[in-house]
Amino acid sequence: MIFQPAIIALLLASALCVLALAASAPFALEVIRRWDITSGSERQLQLERRTYLFSTLLTFVLALQLAAVLLFVFNAEKMSGMFVGAMCAVGTLNVNAFGFPALNAKIAVFFLAAMWLAINHVDSRARDYPLVRIKYALLLALAPLLAASAWTELQYFLGLKADVITSCCGSLFSAGSPTLAAEASALPPLPAMWLFYGSLGAAIALAAWHGHGRGRNGRSAYALAAASALGFGATIAGILSFVSLYVYEHPNHHCPFCILKPEYGYQGYWLYVPLFGATAAGLAVGAIQPFARIESLREIVPGFSRHLAAIAANGFALTAAIATAMIWQSRLILIEH
Repeated sequence: MIFQPAIIALLLASALCVLALAASAPFALEVIRRWDITSGSERQLQLERRTYLFSTLLTFVLALQLAAVLLFVFNAEKMSGMFVGAMCAVGTLNVNAFGFPALNAKIAVFFLAAMWLAINHVDSRARDYPLVRIKYALLLALAPLLAASAWTELQYFLGLKADVITSCCGSLFSAGSPTLAAEASALPPLPAMWLFYGSLGAAIALAAWHGHGRGRNGRSAYALAAASALGFGATIAGILSFVSLYVYEHPNHHCPFCILKPEYGYQGYWLYVPLFGATAAGLAVGAIQPFARIESLREIVPGFSRHLAAIAANGFALTAAIATAMIWQSRLILIEH
């Protein structure tokens, strides 16, 4: 089971990430202790040269983790036919106790990696690299989560047994299931729609406000980051409670993974990709805002922040438009006029 090509690729990506972080940890500690941009010493010059190397390596490794989330879900969906009782990715992830924790850890790594990459980007554009110590300290703080994610993923793949009878998505998202997902699935359609479109509308409005440079005191950046996190949660709840029902044209099928299947035209990918991208961009706006007052970043942070806000606005708008199109073309009637 573990010799599936996608599984090997995922494990190699995780191993590469952990090894890269382990190799960069001593250098990160040295940078935190000895970095001095005003010094012309040989040691400082060596640190600067090695910083270029490690920053490029870590950028590649963390960008690889962004792609790994999509591959992980795609692989879980493709493997669902190998297990008795599995109808979609939910069944594959339920084969053992590490499936959903591995997915949740990968999602957390996705967003944290996106924020670190944003901080690294603005620092690399400044003449004096003012965030070198900060970004390497953040990297050391991120390392345990990345290692835990890799370990959980490995335990999940090692525990995949073809003779296990797993549960389908109906048991996880049914009204009687004692899970947060089941509670979100049980939300009435009309309140869920208000929450869904209201949160996305707020995120789009704040992103547009910040992107046009109207929010100059920094509060709009933090508001956008908070709205992005809220919009992400509300959108997932909306997919569970009513969007999925319209896609399946079934009033009791709440699975957020079955919409990734070919019989539904892979519509889920069109919904999730812009949502994750927009949320990552919105969170990154808040991540770089604390450094906007640094002299060498006063022009860099606002410009990059506006660019990220534009990505967030477009991504959330696209998510809302795609969900609306799914509802519009469905023959299911959930709300009577």
